Amino acid sequence: MGVTKSEIFTVGQNEISSIAKVLGHPARIAILEHLFKIDSCICGDLVDEIGLAQPTISQHLKELKKIGLIKGNIEGTSVCYCIDKENWSAMKTTFSTFLDKDLEDTNTCC
Repeated sequence: MGVTKSEIFTVGQNEISSIAKVLGHPARIAILEHLFKIDSCICGDLVDEIGLAQPTISQHLKELKKIGLIKGNIEGTSVCYCIDKENWSAMKTTFSTFLDKDLEDTNTCC
């Protein structure tokens, strides 16, 4: 597999790509939906809710946290996760700006 030359793309293009890659797994979408549904931090076990093994859940949480869509706080021996509202809002703005692009009516291609 070839190496992605991310340095030849804009910061915005790399940002959209990174977020899209993380959101490209249904388990991560399920985790985000669950966090929105409970509307608070979750310190408990997502294994029963999502149906995947704990190491797998941990890896998905790590990816979501790495791009900033969730944040985690250590409470005792567990880590509590919740949506990072500021970063979620920024991500929505980034994607909205990209997805709101439209072709002009004068385009005659295809």
